[in-house]
Amino acid sequence: MRKNISIKIKSAVAAIALFGATSCEVSDLQPATIIPDNEAFADASRINAAVLGVYEAAQRGFYLGSVQRGYPFGAASTQQGDMRGEDMYNDQLFYEITYTHQYNPNTANNNGQWISLYRMINRANILIENLDPALQNGILTQALRDRYMGEALFLRALAHHELVVYFARPYSDDPSAMGIPYRTFAINDVSKVEPGEQVGRGTVQSVYDQLLADLNLAEQLLPEAGNAYRARKSAAIALKARVKLHMEDFDGVLTEYNKIRTAHAVTANPITPFRDGNSSDNIFSFENSALSNAGVNGALPNMYGNPENGARGLVKISPLIWRSSFWHPQDSRRSIAGASDGLVSQGPLGLYTYKYTDNINFSDPSIIIRFSEVVLSAAEANVRKATPDLAAALSLLNSVRNRALPATVPAFTLADFATPNDLLTAIINETRIEFLAEGRRFPNIHRLAGAGIIPGVPLKATSRSITSINFYTTDIAIPTDYELPYASHLFIWPIPLEEILTNNTAPLPQNPGYQ
Repeated sequence: MRKNISIKIKSAVAAIALFGATSCEVSDLQPATIIPDNEAFADASRINAAVLGVYEAAQRGFYLGSVQRGYPFGAASTQQGDMRGEDMYNDQLFYEITYTHQYNPNTANNNGQWISLYRMINRANILIENLDPALQNGILTQALRDRYMGEALFLRALAHHELVVYFARPYSDDPSAMGIPYRTFAINDVSKVEPGEQVGRGTVQSVYDQLLADLNLAEQLLPEAGNAYRARKSAAIALKARVKLHMEDFDGVLTEYNKIRTAHAVTANPITPFRDGNSSDNIFSFENSALSNAGVNGALPNMYGNPENGARGLVKISPLIWRSSFWHPQDSRRSIAGASDGLVSQGPLGLYTYKYTDNINFSDPSIIIRFSEVVLSAAEANVRKATPDLAAALSLLNSVRNRALPATVPAFTLADFATPNDLLTAIINETRIEFLAEGRRFPNIHRLAGAGIIPGVPLKATSRSITSINFYTTDIAIPTDYELPYASHLFIWPIPLEEILTNNTAPLPQNPGYQ
């Protein structure tokens, strides 16, 4: 037997009995590392525990041999998305490698994201392969089989899209560029290691084709009813809208938007999605609680929060966006928490997001998709499609912007924009404001740079230089650095070196520019 097995394969084999972690009745029977599939899928309650195990793999993740770090969909990955952009600011050493583009094929944070995503994918694939036998054996009803299958396909697609955004060039530039391995079968036995190693990177096009195949089937199978903490039909549709925006399939974005525009709504108050996880705006989130969360290093309120409130304060709002001309000073998304609630927390060192508040129990959900994103995607699609509909784009933009402004501030009109590109810029800027501190900045930079709309990663405030609230409240000069052109090899992350070195049968090619 070969001694070296690639990281993702080793992680996958270790996940043979992944289901015991979420069910006491399973873990009490045998050590979690040796629970075979035929026991994990022996009855309906254990199968539900298996489904929850996939969610847990997404919520709590894996990092340097342990769980509860915030990968792949906790605070750690959210901050990676923000730290690759310019709107949130690195205030400590923790994310400086990402913020300053100093990563390499051995960087732990990037590699942790890769590993944890493939572990999550393998959990989903083990589930997928066991659902039909459970149906045939009378363990599951058709309705439960379909729901669980839809959930697993949705989560598999969500993970693969995260991988293709960070480790491959954007579809908007070159669909024929190298993609990432899209894993559609489980590795739960040593005999499956070699076939797993043989799954190559494919092309970006092949990745997106499979993403849509998974999501189209998930949409058919998932129920319409439910809450934001388990995938439902609208979650698959919203993720398809995101995927199609990356593909520049603008008519497709609008098709998906129209499917859910009456089922969801932008909340009248921008703070509501962060205080009510099941608001009309919340389409899909990973749930956290005092008993199940991503831990100190993976909790959103602890990592993003103001040190004055007892949080770690690793990341602040950048003064660059706070002082930008496009963010209206009366916008309620600038509201400072104090005597009343707000979306921003102020301290002597600067401004912090207050979207996440519970730095004691870490119960804030990890919000993945909000309806506001789908609305602004539809606004962009209306501008960029072959036959633009600027009036529709404007209406969608205003539906997000207006509810954050007092009635005394007029809505945008078409006369405010000299060209369609000016309207597009306003939509992109609105996206930056609305999703500040939600990890969405780099995915948008990724696709927009690939499309030639922006030149790459913009200038950022120099790391650990914003030492006073004065950088936000006065016109003191903001030092900047770390602009990264799209052509740089650093624009996308390297494949983990160990992943390449330990794959004996078909080593993955490294992204160009990395050694």
